[in-house]
Amino acid sequence: MTPSICLLLIAQSTSLASRVLVVENADSPASIEIADFYMARRGVKNIVRIRCQDSAKSSGAETMPYAMYLEAIEKPVRERLAKVPGVDFIVLTKGIPIRLTGAPTGVSGTQPSLDSTLACLGYASIKDAIPVSLSDSGFTGKCWFNRFWNPTQRFSHAKFGGYLVTRLDGYTVEDAKSLVAYAVQSEKVKPSGKFLLDVAEGHGIGHVDQVPFNPVVEGKPDLKVINEMAYNEWDADLVVAGQKLASRGLPTRVDRTENFVGRVGELMGYASWGSNDPKFDDKGYKMLRFDPGGIAETAVSTSARTFLSTSGGQSLIADLIRGGASGAKGYCDEPLLQAVASPTILFDKYTRGWTLAESYYAASRFVGWEDIVVGDPICSPYQPSH
Repeated sequence: MTPSICLLLIAQSTSLASRVLVVENADSPASIEIADFYMARRGVKNIVRIRCQDSAKSSGAETMPYAMYLEAIEKPVRERLAKVPGVDFIVLTKGIPIRLTGAPTGVSGTQPSLDSTLACLGYASIKDAIPVSLSDSGFTGKCWFNRFWNPTQRFSHAKFGGYLVTRLDGYTVEDAKSLVAYAVQSEKVKPSGKFLLDVAEGHGIGHVDQVPFNPVVEGKPDLKVINEMAYNEWDADLVVAGQKLASRGLPTRVDRTENFVGRVGELMGYASWGSNDPKFDDKGYKMLRFDPGGIAETAVSTSARTFLSTSGGQSLIADLIRGGASGAKGYCDEPLLQAVASPTILFDKYTRGWTLAESYYAASRFVGWEDIVVGDPICSPYQPSH
């Protein structure tokens, strides 16, 4: 890497760092350590210190009443944002709860992720923000249509409203810090890793000509999504994502067998059905390994239900973080399939130099919902300077 390119990368990183606000839980040693590490490595200056229950200590502390969230987290965050113009990215840390109860959005209209609630901060006062009701076989929920869904322009709060919220989390403090270390490392060398898109062939393949599935019908958002997106439509998205990546010369494997593909290394991108794959191999899943900057998405309802060690239940994105992923998206409660990120949009934006946070949110249809994006928001290994 030439000295001029090094200087350009430093300048880009500094510019992005000025748009980041870190939220630290002053009552959580884990949160403090991770926040300090991130700010030092990225040169981030903006921070707000809140006080609340330490979610790093117990699974029960990962859930927080909405009224407490308003006072302990949203209020100080709003106050800090008012004093620091130009913030587009908000970074949470391990030690800050992941879900809320008694909220105006989320599963049953009351239980969203804390992260996605912050992401739609201010939506209620935006004239053309679209509230969405979800209903499927007795399942109900309320959220907002993401104003940054599948955009052609890069994100700014001023342009789109809301914020791109991610968290630095994992089973341990070291896992959370690895997200930062790998993100920084990924921007020093041009990525050469591969993309693995594991289709569950038993579903069949949906309408590849309609990828990505869009909740907007004839220019108007469909405010009530009656039925869950068909499983084969997400498989179609996986197939199209693979085609587009391969057409640009990026090393890509689209597996369309009935087998679950595990034990693969040097990944820059991974998407699968996780434990929802009929042939799921838990050991193989936990042996997936990522190159620095590698990101992942799985169509698993509760893949981010906890960031503490546990056993049983559906596959967790925390295991992918343990495997070296620099970013992953999961869900603290049932999101319905249409909430899962579009692999086509996610990997296309990311490999064209968009940041991790921009790529995940551009690929996600809703906010104020169950989504949790893990990783350094400004991670961008494919930035043009490479």
